[in-house]
Amino acid sequence: MSKSIASICILRLSAIGDVCHAVAAVQAIQRAHPQAKITWVIGKVEAMLLADLPGVEFVVFDKKRGKAAFKDLKAQFKGTKFDVLLHMQVAFRANLAALFIPAKVKIGFDNARAKELHSLFVNQRIAKQTEPHVLEGFQQFAQAIGAKQESPCWEMPYTEEDEKQAEVLLSGLKRILVISPAASKKERNWLPERYAALADYAAEQGFDIVLTGGPTELERNLSSSIVEHANCKILNLVGQTQLKTLLCVLKQAKLVLAPDTGPAHMAVTVGTPVIGLYAHSNPKRTGPYLFQDYVIEVYHKNILAQKGKPANELPWGTRIKGAELMAQIGVDEVKAMFDKVVEQEKL
Repeated sequence: MSKSIASICILRLSAIGDVCHAVAAVQAIQRAHPQAKITWVIGKVEAMLLADLPGVEFVVFDKKRGKAAFKDLKAQFKGTKFDVLLHMQVAFRANLAALFIPAKVKIGFDNARAKELHSLFVNQRIAKQTEPHVLEGFQQFAQAIGAKQESPCWEMPYTEEDEKQAEVLLSGLKRILVISPAASKKERNWLPERYAALADYAAEQGFDIVLTGGPTELERNLSSSIVEHANCKILNLVGQTQLKTLLCVLKQAKLVLAPDTGPAHMAVTVGTPVIGLYAHSNPKRTGPYLFQDYVIEVYHKNILAQKGKPANELPWGTRIKGAELMAQIGVDEVKAMFDKVVEQEKL
């Protein structure tokens, strides 16, 4: 696409991990089109993390407003026409939102990844990719408008005050293991007694243990159970940090342990190694991008058992179900991965 692009709209509403992936693509676009005005239509919670991202104007789409959210979007863009819309989300709500974003060119996913009538809301598509990570899909949007193919990097928006708040919370701690134990669904979480066993093991190696997470009942209950099962001292910060403060806590950590959850990807953006625990989704698609060698997964054996085919013979991104799948990940294999990461990363 022409180098003369003057205005670009990004449409990616959710979720925390996905918008972290998208930041790398947006910043690659900024390097390719430094004069272009970039507007990003984003979810309310996600905007809290990315507020003040350099060179980006955010338009918040609050899904809780229902139909009014679409009216807000229409009013926001009245009299505006973007040179290009990068439609980076296939969910039906996002597809409807694309109707209210005027643009000469609307680029969406290829047919293989398009869902929920996505193809009806775009007039161009990114190139098909073979088994891409979510981040690589977003990079393809950047490349579609002239950005170079490059290794992802991030300039995340946080302030000295955010860092100071994290330092106060972590006062006295030095060699920090952050456990961010909760995914968006309970079945994707590891068992609390096993998190506790790993916490005890790490503490024996000289690590300070910190729990992080949001204020939901699920997260509070899970963190309380971990603390109850553990013998070591644990700093429980669940429900006590804003997203930017959490980002800085993750930045100050030496290592993060997490299932398929947003903070794992936040940690990647600030260069903190992540041990990922995966059962229900393919880590090749959604794992911590820079640290996929540190993933422990039972996804591939279970998708074969449930579907009768390996992942590469099924629609890319196929998820599997089962409340007991995460229990197939044993403490000993996580301890072994912990030792490997500590040695390789010289932690």
